[in-house]
Amino acid sequence: MEEINQVEYTEDSIKSLDWKEHIRLRPGMYIGKLGDGSAKDDGIYVLVKEIVDNAIDEHMMGHGRQIDVKITDHRVEIRDYGRGIPLGKVVDCVSKINTGGKYDSGAFQKSVGLNGVGTKAVNALSNYFRVQSIRDGQTKIAEFKQGNVILDGKIESSSGKNGTIIIFEPDETVFKNFHFIPDYLDDLIWNYVFLNAGLTINFNGTKFFSKDGLKDLLVRKVDEDSLRYPIIHLKGTDIEMALTHSNQYGEEYYSFVNGQYTTQGGTHLAAFREALVKTIREFYKKDFDATDVRASIVGAIAVRVQEPVFESQTKTKLGSQNIGPDGPTLRTFMNDFVKKELDNYLHQNTAVADALLKRIVQSERERKEIAGIKKLANERAKKANLHNKKLRDCRIHFDDKKKDRSEETMIFITEGDSASGSITKSRDVQTQAVFSLRGKPLNCFNLTKKVVYENEEFNLLQHALNIEDGLDGLRYRKIIIATDADVDGMHIRLLLLTFFLQFFPDLVKNGHLYILDTPLFRVRNKKETIYCYDESEKQVAINKLGAKPEITRFKGLGEISPDEFKTFIGDEMKLQPIILRKETHVNQLLTFYMGKNTPERQDFIVDNLKVEKDLVELIVEP
Repeated sequence: MEEINQVEYTEDSIKSLDWKEHIRLRPGMYIGKLGDGSAKDDGIYVLVKEIVDNAIDEHMMGHGRQIDVKITDHRVEIRDYGRGIPLGKVVDCVSKINTGGKYDSGAFQKSVGLNGVGTKAVNALSNYFRVQSIRDGQTKIAEFKQGNVILDGKIESSSGKNGTIIIFEPDETVFKNFHFIPDYLDDLIWNYVFLNAGLTINFNGTKFFSKDGLKDLLVRKVDEDSLRYPIIHLKGTDIEMALTHSNQYGEEYYSFVNGQYTTQGGTHLAAFREALVKTIREFYKKDFDATDVRASIVGAIAVRVQEPVFESQTKTKLGSQNIGPDGPTLRTFMNDFVKKELDNYLHQNTAVADALLKRIVQSERERKEIAGIKKLANERAKKANLHNKKLRDCRIHFDDKKKDRSEETMIFITEGDSASGSITKSRDVQTQAVFSLRGKPLNCFNLTKKVVYENEEFNLLQHALNIEDGLDGLRYRKIIIATDADVDGMHIRLLLLTFFLQFFPDLVKNGHLYILDTPLFRVRNKKETIYCYDESEKQVAINKLGAKPEITRFKGLGEISPDEFKTFIGDEMKLQPIILRKETHVNQLLTFYMGKNTPERQDFIVDNLKVEKDLVELIVEP
């Protein structure tokens, strides 16, 4: 019998890490995934949130109606006008775990950060961290590097207004090649002012302010021309909601708890969706299918919960069952509010009630029209043996809650056997899947969802992603379009973008869709190889290597060997997120670029000769 290697287990095996060592060793426990900033829930945005959350808590307690935020490439400055940290506890509050004012529930009844961890995590994960408190004519400054004190200043007099100033620079050894995407920061700041009507946030020289809260949020998020009726906006004690129906497919929700954007929903959002269906059924006295009631809905819900329980430190999903220790369940609280307020609103606004009913009836009719086609399409998908022919699946999936790496799951959508073959051979089989297209997809602009079931490629793709009935079953965190960097590849990219924007806009709006950047050139000599993504990078590489290096122009993904591809879909992968900006009206955008030819578009093509590139630039963050 083979002898098992024994590892000695003694007192010396037991180690204790101090607070900053533990945070730096296991940052995911405190801020979720690290990332490079290409995803809106990457760690660098969590760092910003942790500090702004503290400023918001001060505002909620009635101290300060303004917050100043300045963010450059690698530096963040946040200044509130609250009470300021008690001067004798400035160092402790940012460097001693489980230390803070939020354990006193009387002071912070419905705060987001209750665990005394957030600011310490920012400190430990920053190469430079500075805190200054100004309080009643006095001030104190402390500075840190990776959580270690480098300056513990004395208390001095000050003429500044009360408040706290935090400056930090994320540690590039932790957040490799990170960059802030302005659109993500804008959304973050807007959410804060939507949830705190009357608060002003000055962000990089621009004033962010909201008068009507969640109603303003939906005004910003939804194309006015697509609304089926005016936005319904209702407020009560510890609750606010806004909703409407649009012409788009899918359901779209923005849910918040104590000012925290719960991107993964939770018990409050589940209760909201349930209460909406129940109230609408009772109002119209019809047993509508829940999917028909919620089809094309755009809603926002915000609640205040005492001592909320989240499913992770990053607070993206609420787990609390009750509104507070002595309060009703969230389900009861939500149902009572929606039943009373929405029912009253619909009785008082008959035109809105009529428009809402028409939207539900239309959804019901469309669902029944495709029911037969849908059944046949599902049978075809099974016969196609999807998981062996079209899809090279991964072993861990986004909806598999038992897996720690589920957040890293992704699927590459590519065209042709050679390209899909290269990616398949070089991928991480644990978290990376590959879906192979056959030829160019159909231009589905202005078609109904019936085409998704009638078109084999679209049908198999939606089955691979498991999004037929919404995003709850989505199998991959990132959906990555990987096409050649030529005219044909760009055209395929646009046809896929049209498919997702037309039929699954909520998937795009929730930050799941990306485009893979692959190098155009390889410049190398006997000692070094440099991959270049554009002409300027190629010239820099040539100058660096000198002596006439070998230059290869990649014409397609299939020409990149699997060994090389590992570099481009591994830790150094470059992804461009698809971002829908406020000024991007999806229907108008697709009408211009993907609809029937118009004189305006023909003139545009003649003037620019790069229609595909321009469309991508409009909706992809450079």
